[in-house]
Amino acid sequence: MTENDPANQARSGRVHRLALIVPGDPDQATGGYRYDARVAAELRRLGMAVDVIGLAGRFPDADDQAGAALDATLRALPDGHLAVIDGLALGGLPEVAHRHAGRLALVALVHHPLADETGLAPLVRNRLLESETRALAACRRIVTTSDFTARRLADLGVLPDRIRVVPPGVDRAAPHRVTGSAVHRLLCVGSLVPRKGQDLLIEALAGLKDLSWRLDLVGDPDRDPEFAENLEAGIDRHGLADRIEIRGVQDPDTLDATYRNADVLVVPSHYEGYGMVVTEALARALPMIASTGGALIDTVPPAAAVQVPAGDVRALADALRRWLVDPGLRAEKQAGARRLRRSLNDWTATGRRFAQALDMAAGATAA
Repeated sequence: MTENDPANQARSGRVHRLALIVPGDPDQATGGYRYDARVAAELRRLGMAVDVIGLAGRFPDADDQAGAALDATLRALPDGHLAVIDGLALGGLPEVAHRHAGRLALVALVHHPLADETGLAPLVRNRLLESETRALAACRRIVTTSDFTARRLADLGVLPDRIRVVPPGVDRAAPHRVTGSAVHRLLCVGSLVPRKGQDLLIEALAGLKDLSWRLDLVGDPDRDPEFAENLEAGIDRHGLADRIEIRGVQDPDTLDATYRNADVLVVPSHYEGYGMVVTEALARALPMIASTGGALIDTVPPAAAVQVPAGDVRALADALRRWLVDPGLRAEKQAGARRLRRSLNDWTATGRRFAQALDMAAGATAA
């Protein structure tokens, strides 16, 4: 019997091998997928064997192909094996999860509840809420990335002692360049989807043509092509094509350079389960203008940011105007970002906390 044998794991309370199961291509450039990938890398550094498995099919409102893919993946795992399933893959398939819960150690990784996604029809929202609640009951533990999401799951009936919070880490990075240029460089990073609120930002900036600024929108336009097209139409409608550029997905080096060349990060999201762009900005001492949507009310530090109510275009426009005309405000938040930059956790700490959560799950039972 080897240390990677699932039965040995269960007796020792230490995890040596696990499957990390995600929907679709594991290499997608979103915060959730990057979190999953970095956790997998850190667990491997701790000596664990981690198999990352991407599932075919439609998620999170799962179709038959998705159900068959998850069922086949779990069926192929030996008894006692630990399987960490991303909430996007798990929440729509409670029957599959319960089918395997008796012989596998299932752990859910929930970035935010599926029903909290922006723009869902009421029937879809209710179906996802009921489905995810049942799916989570099949899991020994639930890992979330923020205290906010942990509270949301508790509101949905998940017992708090089954939840472990493992926030993302961040890589060390060079601070952004403070150039004092007359043209203020605004940056917004996130997939072009309704929840991220880029349409609100465009509307807010439409009333600030009297000021000097440029905006880079960085994010995947293919996750919701209709929304991305509407953003382009809004830019054209307001005559902002010479000021706003949609740059698509950027590789890590290009994105790092984009951060370093920005003056302020704008996070207009309706909702975030954590908002990894917040720590990525702080790692570069980059101040922020951000909403209070979801976990942002907790994760955005007031010392480094101006915050506005989520979904409030007028408040966002007012905050942007204040930022652009008030050098004292900019200096205050810049200084706060520099101070906070020194206190950020790295991915090594995240990996250790995640490993501890897995060790606890190895000896636990499902709800």
